[in-house]
Amino acid sequence: MTATVIPVPAPTTLPVRGSEAVFPVRRIYCVGRNFADHAREMGATVDRGNPVFFMKPGDAVVAGGGRVPYPPGTRDLHHEVELVVALGRDANGVTSVDDAPALVFGYGVGLDLTRRDLQANAKAKGLPWDTAKGFDHSAPASELVPVAAAGDVFARTLSLRVNGELRQQAPLDTMVFTVAEVLHELSKLYALKAGDLVFMGTPAGVAALVPGDRFRAEVEGLLVLEGDIA
Repeated sequence: MTATVIPVPAPTTLPVRGSEAVFPVRRIYCVGRNFADHAREMGATVDRGNPVFFMKPGDAVVAGGGRVPYPPGTRDLHHEVELVVALGRDANGVTSVDDAPALVFGYGVGLDLTRRDLQANAKAKGLPWDTAKGFDHSAPASELVPVAAAGDVFARTLSLRVNGELRQQAPLDTMVFTVAEVLHELSKLYALKAGDLVFMGTPAGVAALVPGDRFRAEVEGLLVLEGDIA
């Protein structure tokens, strides 16, 4: 084994239902404007010919939820509940829509936490808004359920409650771009690999989280992610 000049960082992993083995996280891709109602609430339009993508660091994952630190540099932290798609196979170049589902290992539910004030300031100046999305602990995510055990995920409802109050809710079959379409489009831009996560976009109802808030994200009858903002 080759020696390293600094300690090798611990791998980022997610638990897998029904297995003692864990899922190693490589990259996190995120889809913007994938629910029309959320696009409208953000003052944006949906373009079926041009999906919006951005990324988070793989080590931004908070596995299983729990305590999530309130991030520095913001006074307006927002929640965005999302279906999480985990890839279990490498793509061989550009993947067709028909072949894309075979890449999927399983599903989770997660939060795309957003420093909304930083995002708004960057947008107003026409600047990139990476710092609004790609920060430490910005991707709490649940355990993963393998495809074979998940059933028809897209017949289920995605929701988020904060302190018991329903904030976000939408049927997963109302996403603008399907999982297969998203993977096809991503494969035109990146070399998709086993270990990648894709956060599939959020419905309307995004709002602020403050220290002490408790959240419960859910894919109806299948997945739950609970925690609090520390």
